[in-house]
Amino acid sequence: MDNLLLEELIDEVIKRVRKEAFIEVEASGRHVHVNKETLEALFGEGYNLTKTKDLSQPGQFACKERVTIVGPKGSISNVVILGPERKHTQVEISQTDALILGIKAPVRESGNIEETPPIIIISENSAVKIKQGVIVAKRHVHITPEDAEKFGVRDKEKVKVQIFGDRPLIFDDVVIRVSPNFQTYMHIDYDEANACGFSKGTLGKIIK
Repeated sequence: MDNLLLEELIDEVIKRVRKEAFIEVEASGRHVHVNKETLEALFGEGYNLTKTKDLSQPGQFACKERVTIVGPKGSISNVVILGPERKHTQVEISQTDALILGIKAPVRESGNIEETPPIIIISENSAVKIKQGVIVAKRHVHITPEDAEKFGVRDKEKVKVQIFGDRPLIFDDVVIRVSPNFQTYMHIDYDEANACGFSKGTLGKIIK
């Protein structure tokens, strides 16, 4: 066996081991999900989001549309909107963002926006104040049913995940979210990414 074939074989073995034992980690920056009412208030009646890039989760995508979010103490511009439209408008930020904005944003799972802070969202042409919807997303793992069985986890279970970044650490209180519509990835925000020395390709291991 020549050296090139041997290297290819080793690479394939490493990839299979990683897939069987580890979960890839993604860092999610601040972003906005909009419902139809908010979208039309910001950009006009009948407006449709403009997809620029597919995300790792099937059907989810980043949009060309960017907005500014404004809190009691400050603002953050160039915040991406993620599609498709949702039932409720939701703004996901980090704790550092919350300090800049002057907002006490609770750590919540996506979609759980009851009794969360209001915020102003500004486009080039308009502004909307939503009455609630600002959260810091709870760290979580999107996982397929097949991978959930492989790793021995169930939907809504909370686990620890060991991160193998430049600053290795263990995240506690990580929510498992199981669905056949998911691809298996762990999602953390930028504060958490900085804490573990995240870079593209960072891996995690579920600890039961």
